[in-house]
Amino acid sequence: MAMTLKKSHRNREPRSSNFRLALIDDMTHQQLLTFHFTKTSLAVTLISILVILCVAIYAIVAYTPVRTFIPGYPDARSKRAAIQNAIRIDSLERVIYKWELYSESLKRVMEGTDPLQLDSMINANRQQAESATERPAMRQQDSLLRQHVREEEQFGISDRDRRDLPIEGRLFFTPLKGVVSQGYDPALHPYVDITAPAGSVVKATLDGTVIFAGWSEEAGYTIQIQHDGDIVSIYKHNEKLLKGTGDKVAAGSPIALVGNTGALTTGDHLHFELWHKGETVDPTRYINF
Repeated sequence: MAMTLKKSHRNREPRSSNFRLALIDDMTHQQLLTFHFTKTSLAVTLISILVILCVAIYAIVAYTPVRTFIPGYPDARSKRAAIQNAIRIDSLERVIYKWELYSESLKRVMEGTDPLQLDSMINANRQQAESATERPAMRQQDSLLRQHVREEEQFGISDRDRRDLPIEGRLFFTPLKGVVSQGYDPALHPYVDITAPAGSVVKATLDGTVIFAGWSEEAGYTIQIQHDGDIVSIYKHNEKLLKGTGDKVAAGSPIALVGNTGALTTGDHLHFELWHKGETVDPTRYINF
């Protein structure tokens, strides 16, 4: 079997060159397959094949796990480590910034001048962060959450015969030992985020009753506990819930596992909220994380 390439000229078009690719049996000289083409059609065919090949390679690399075999391409573990490192770096930057403010204030006091006014600096930064379009939306979300907390008082688990201690006099159990990746801000961030490895045990901060245990699109697996003294604690983005609605829990008892569920999260951490009489409070004032 042999393949021959012949050049033929037509009488009607003497200037154009036509080519023929023939597949011939070497023994019988029988012509098995023939392709007629010109230089232009050959170029178009080769370019089309090259484009289709490039598109196929891109689709395989972009939409299949094959891309993880490319040297230097980050896999899921590398991405998770990068997010955790970014959170730790952010926490270190906050600590360094606090120490810089402290040293600057100490330096001014030793020089006999007025120290830095932290309240004015915080208010100035907050005014820059809160735009005119964000304030109405934040007020609406805050009102809806307050109303939700008030409605959950229907469980009526508060015992009036008990001694009603103020929140400052209560002993809170640390729900999770980890790194506070983002602190409390009453307007922009009225809760704290604690970073910890996935699967770490989340514990109840006080004795109480679970008033909600379920899933939401933004917060993932969430559990809310009503405590005595009009105190409510909320734990979001859990990997798994260990308690259900209506369960009694003791301080320090396991209630969930740390995870990364929900749309509003970028890594394994615990979103922790503490409410007192319908108002959010800074958990770091009462709990040592």
